[in-house]
Order: sequence, then structure tokens, then C-alpha cells
Amino acid sequence: MNIREILQVKGKEAFTVLPTDSIAALSAKLRANKVGAAVVSRDGQSIDGVITERDVVYAIGVHGEGLHNMPVSDIMTEKVITCSPNDNVAHVASTMMGRTIRHIPVEENGKFLGMISIRDMLKERVDQLQQATAQLRKFVKEASREPQDRE
Repeated sequence: MNIREILQVKGKEAFTVLPTDSIAALSAKLRANKVGAAVVSRDGQSIDGVITERDVVYAIGVHGEGLHNMPVSDIMTEKVITCSPNDNVAHVASTMMGRTIRHIPVEENGKFLGMISIRDMLKERVDQLQQATAQLRKFVKEASREPQDRE
């Protein structure tokens, strides 16, 4: 399975924020969209950075009350690890786990397509396991039937 298939199921409803947006505006968008991360983009298509709720929490300790009006660009992660829609889900999940990343932007030809979370990866894996379990149960049920007389 590849990332494109997850995006098709999940939808591409990820949003971007401007580097000049305030942390207060970012927080309101994260809350309204019930997500924990956003791509920072000047044009809504390129990826200039990523900002997460964790970035905001850590910045509170450094900037205190002044954080509210600071621009997103002051605390965003600029070196962004991305994936392609053609990447294998297992490979991307491994990258996310190895680098302790909970959200990874999907891009193709320099264009932002959506965001994948570790929750999306977990959901996909659980769905795969449930399908395999259902197939095994069906097999066991059919195998345990009494053989038919074929004379």
C-alpha cells in the first residue's frame, strides 16, 4: 500500500498557514480543524515549514506571554521531512518512528498534497489486521465443516 491510498481514504483536507500568521491565529486554526500540525506556506502549495502543537508548547517556556503575537515563522521547523504519494506506507511509518515525527507532509513535484499522521498509519495497520483476521476466521469456519459425500 502507498501513501496515495491513505490520502484517498482520509481526504486531502490539510490546511496551510502563512509564515506571518500569529501563533494565536495558528492555535485557533488547529483547534477549529481538530488537528495537531499545519504546513507553513507562503503560497498554499510550497512547503516552507511545519508547525505543531508541540512547537507551541515548547515555545511557551522560552517566549512566555510574548508568544501569542509572534509570527509562526519564528518557531516553525524549517527543515521538513516529507514523503511522496507513491511512497510505501511501511517505509514512511518507519521514517516517522525513527525520527519521532507525528505528522509528515505529502508533496509531489514541489506541491503540498496533504498531511499524514502517525494515527493515519496506525489506522491503516489496524484495518489490515482486521481484514486478515476476518479471512482467517472464514477459512477456519469453512475448514471445520464436515466433508460432503461425493460419491
